[in-house]
Amino acid sequence: MSRVFLSLIFPALCAVASAQTVQFFTPNTVRIVKEKVAGVEEKSVVVIAKPEKVKVTKKSLGKATIYKSSALTVKVEEGRVTFFDAKGNLLTSEGDAVFTARTSGSDQDAYKVKQSFSVEEGEGIYGVGLLQNGKMSQRGENRHMTQSNLEDFAHFYQSIKGYGIYWENYSPTHLTTPEEGKKGEIVLESEVGKKVDYYFMYGKDADGVIREMRHLTGKAPMLPLWTYGFHQSRERYKTQDETLGVLRKYRELQIPLDGIIQDWQYWGSNYTWNAMEFLNEDFGRPQDMIDEVHRRNAHISISIWQSFGPQTKPYRELKEKGLLFDYQTWPQSGSPIWPPRKDYPSGVRVYDAYSKEGRDIYWKYLSNMHKMGLDAWWMDSTDPDHMDFKDSDLDQQCAMGSYRSVRNLFPMMCVEGVYDHQRAVDKDKRVFILTRSYFAGQQRTGANTWSGDIPSSWESLRKQVPICLNYTLTANPQVNTDIGGFFANSYNTQGKQSGVRNPQYQELYVRWMQFGAFCPMMRSHGTEVWREVYYYGKAGEPVYDALVSAIKLRYRFLPYIYSQSWQVCKNDDSFMRALFMDFKADRNTWNNNRQFMFGRNILVCPVIDPLYTPEKKMSMDEYSGWAQSVNIEAAKGYPVPDWKAKRQYEVYLPAGAKWYDYWTNTLFDGGKAIKADAPLAHSPLYIKAGTILPQGPDVQYAQEKQWDNLDIIVYPGADATFTLYEDEGDNYNYEKGEYTEITMKWNEKSRTFTILPRQGAYKGMLTSRTFNLILVGGATKALRYDGKKVSIKL
Repeated sequence: MSRVFLSLIFPALCAVASAQTVQFFTPNTVRIVKEKVAGVEEKSVVVIAKPEKVKVTKKSLGKATIYKSSALTVKVEEGRVTFFDAKGNLLTSEGDAVFTARTSGSDQDAYKVKQSFSVEEGEGIYGVGLLQNGKMSQRGENRHMTQSNLEDFAHFYQSIKGYGIYWENYSPTHLTTPEEGKKGEIVLESEVGKKVDYYFMYGKDADGVIREMRHLTGKAPMLPLWTYGFHQSRERYKTQDETLGVLRKYRELQIPLDGIIQDWQYWGSNYTWNAMEFLNEDFGRPQDMIDEVHRRNAHISISIWQSFGPQTKPYRELKEKGLLFDYQTWPQSGSPIWPPRKDYPSGVRVYDAYSKEGRDIYWKYLSNMHKMGLDAWWMDSTDPDHMDFKDSDLDQQCAMGSYRSVRNLFPMMCVEGVYDHQRAVDKDKRVFILTRSYFAGQQRTGANTWSGDIPSSWESLRKQVPICLNYTLTANPQVNTDIGGFFANSYNTQGKQSGVRNPQYQELYVRWMQFGAFCPMMRSHGTEVWREVYYYGKAGEPVYDALVSAIKLRYRFLPYIYSQSWQVCKNDDSFMRALFMDFKADRNTWNNNRQFMFGRNILVCPVIDPLYTPEKKMSMDEYSGWAQSVNIEAAKGYPVPDWKAKRQYEVYLPAGAKWYDYWTNTLFDGGKAIKADAPLAHSPLYIKAGTILPQGPDVQYAQEKQWDNLDIIVYPGADATFTLYEDEGDNYNYEKGEYTEITMKWNEKSRTFTILPRQGAYKGMLTSRTFNLILVGGATKALRYDGKKVSIKL
């Protein structure tokens, strides 16, 4: 560790740092610490890596001290730090660090801490968190970052120049970024801190930055194979028979399904909120329900919250130990009547997830449901909900100091608490957590974050693309949205649940489902309008067929998705990839907020604008008037558009590759926008030339059939490599090396397809199989493979 001491300056309330530390963790990552009082050291909750022995040269040059690793040059001059790559190209430079003494509240021994960083004109800034702003590049932001239902923050951003900064502070933080196209500064100012503490990492590109961030904060584990299937949910199934009825109907109609999700109030009233028991009389046989779900080859996830009602056992034990916060949270009323009756307060309180003892108590009660065989946890309100907010609420003390000082860390603490406890007792079932909020490093828990209780609208759908991409760029790969949006009542223009018949909502739901097929988790959920696909017609009807087709397409891609999940785990890859991650040389990709790569080979172009109905939500009379104006024949109920009519949609094909239309195999040059066919039946989808794409069988659930007869589609035009990954589908034996990799190669010049020897083994693996080789525009051949190298000319 190298330490540089700076001069003390004490204005009335502000001061610069008195001591500064430059510490290399890797050749590409350096930690910068500035302290008012030297020697303040606090163990990081987020950063778990230890500094490596990095070869660093240090020399003085005038007033500057220069540190050089093989990848980075760091210059410290008069307290300001400037970062260069190994060739001497400027990456970014600091402004002054500012410490403003806190003069009120419970943190009067601390400061507000502020640091700025230079940004060049035209420099794209990405990541930050889940922001409902619809933007790809996060320029022109001026916001207070506090975790909430709809927005969450990782205190991390990265630049198109190939560097990233993780701001190691857990308190609410203000962020400002310069307007698009203007030179300026990114400013981070946190409400509580005793030091400026951040990690600068240079990865050369976005993947390299993500790799460095995961090295610091933890790698993403493998999730169960079944979690990549389709999940059906609703707010809410009110009886166990209703829950089971949905699963039975899906199986009857042969619509693929792997997950059924049980939302809140299976515990009874708000006074027994989150009891972690089935106290509701309509869930009187919970073990029978769980067992039937498993007999029908599905899995069940259940809602759990970070707060407890006063009549629950967890509440009483936590209260006795002083491990409950004293502020208003959801639900505020103990009465089930809407709107809430505050004269009957619920007494529900959030627990102190910062406390190890608190997390132990939480698992003590949750473990009873784990023993029943529940498969996954839907950890709701991990932000957590804070109603009737008062700034003084943040002065309350928790196990890690003031609540204010660690406010934004709350999601990480409660999610990792469940992850660590389950991993300690269950080696057979991989932990799967669906959660509403997150913080930096949460990828190591395997949690999949959804984007909150969003409205159902085209504007909302459009925002989900950059939300998911920027979340991914904070090094967290698992993300999803409520397919169809959460609040959909505005589409019920002919009465309760009429939205299922409303063509405006039908079109939105279909397009959202097609987008969801290429998210890490495909989960339909919402309120006010039913989401189960059988409410949208029957086989042979366009809307129903389009919904079912999107679900079946998801299962067709499962071998590709699960193999990509291994790349995420092993090589720090990502599922949803902003276009600039793969096509940085094409500046048209830098701010594209409408398309993305799914893995390295698939260009997803979701239709996020209506093509058959108006975008504006209309009353029944307004919609009927519009239908008449465009010659849609009036009928009883909603006038129905011609769903089979052809539609086109503009998409951009990135430069640097050629692209095959997945639906027609037509080949297009990159570097241009085209009008793509976009019927209701499917959204535009393209495969990069030079791709080997495995396609799975038609199944009702992820592991119904073995992958012993896969289609392997070769898209020629460039050399290609693909590694098919397989393991037992659950448990942690893969961490012991119990898995297989089958690498396939396509040589464009020799037109030769080669499968290399199988690497590895696991219990129950296939020893021989058939690969059906399909060369787009060429031959189709069945190839028997027994684990040994084989080549064939196509």
